[in-house]
Amino acid sequence: MSSEMLENHVFSEIKIGMSAEITRQLTQQEIHLYAAVSGDVNPTHLDKDYAEKSRFNGIVGHSMWSGGLISTILGTELPGPGTGYLEQDIKFKQPIKVDEFITAKIVVKKIKKKEKIVIFDCVCTNEKNEVVAEGTATVLAPIRKIKILRPDTPMISVHGKYHYEDTLAKSREYDALRVGVVHPVGASGIEAVADAVTEELIEPVLFGPKARIQAAIEESGVKGAEKWEIVDTKHSHDSAEAAVRSAVAGDIEALMKGNLHTDELLSAVVPSSAGLRTERRISHVFLLNVPTYHKPLMITDAVANITPDLAAKVDICQNAIDLWNVLFEEEKKRRPKVAILSAVETVTGSIPSTLDAAALCKMADRGQITGGDLDGPLAFDNAISMEAVKTKKIISSVAGDADILIAPNIESGNILAKQLIFLGGANAAGIMLGTRVPIILTSRADSIRTRLLSCAVAKAMAHARRQGKIK
Repeated sequence: MSSEMLENHVFSEIKIGMSAEITRQLTQQEIHLYAAVSGDVNPTHLDKDYAEKSRFNGIVGHSMWSGGLISTILGTELPGPGTGYLEQDIKFKQPIKVDEFITAKIVVKKIKKKEKIVIFDCVCTNEKNEVVAEGTATVLAPIRKIKILRPDTPMISVHGKYHYEDTLAKSREYDALRVGVVHPVGASGIEAVADAVTEELIEPVLFGPKARIQAAIEESGVKGAEKWEIVDTKHSHDSAEAAVRSAVAGDIEALMKGNLHTDELLSAVVPSSAGLRTERRISHVFLLNVPTYHKPLMITDAVANITPDLAAKVDICQNAIDLWNVLFEEEKKRRPKVAILSAVETVTGSIPSTLDAAALCKMADRGQITGGDLDGPLAFDNAISMEAVKTKKIISSVAGDADILIAPNIESGNILAKQLIFLGGANAAGIMLGTRVPIILTSRADSIRTRLLSCAVAKAMAHARRQGKIK
């Protein structure tokens, strides 16, 4: 029978002693897929350290994975398409280790002609011919002949852990951060704050019209929120200005956007007279967990600077490098790899961003940008794909393995970040840098994990500033 076709055995064709078998290797990916589909995240299947200390002395597969092999034979080979699974009686004899080849075999044991029922003996053995599972399966055999093109197997990929898990864990070691939440006059704003309070990441101070905040707390149903400190203001502009004054005075160590527009918050932050800016240009960093990328990824600037000139890009680079070095202290043995993006990987006068990229790299060579390894111009594929780098024969310590992507302007940065979020399934936290306190930017559409990461990042930056590690 062609492997491209599925053809069944109808009841009248089935005889005592007929058999079929398949052999399949249990890989770590198989285990992850089974866990994802079934929800069975028993640590003996997924946690290497835990499993090694268990009685199995290592990761083992889900027992029912072998039962799935039996189901595969019944549904695709014998009897095949049209089979109705009625009953499975199976005993598991021993665990299946990662990378073991398992052979599942079924043999027709009994036929009930009146009911069109067939009972099979079933056994699964490993490479040593040791029985790992055995039992019986009872099916309702098909009575109509079926020959059909074998359906395509869905394309599925398994991705590793959440890249910022260690960042969240580390942030819990610091005292809760006193955060000024600007204008949280909606239930969503209160709920976002509550998540961070529950995780002991922040101690909130709410800036906004007191009556509206209290109404939002009541609507949210968040218990304990009525005890949070409130600074009464007249309106959203007043809320932003009052929060900035409090930050300048040192009463709070970070700002968080509530239920107001980002530009409205920044209008109180940006003026030099407000006293919150540093000598650096204010810039925004997206921290992305991209499922298809092998490590954490940062994109800057996709929010604050519309068409940054060379001087602004110097600060944008330095802000992002400082952030990376704070978050990944354990990786101080290496410097972050910073890719300066453009449309091409060659310097050309007709594309100004390539000239800026070349200048930034030379400035890093001369110590005008510190703490990171820069390379550019690099097209996006050359920045993140080692395969693309090899194809184009690019010699670079950054290309194909970037930690930080520097966008040439706000349009390209914003589009890139949102493509990764909405098409690439990335989680993205956001933070504003270049001010005396970090600014947490959250959205109502953000997941809980994203909101928590934004707070954790601000907490880590504030802790580093207290220790004098950053300006």
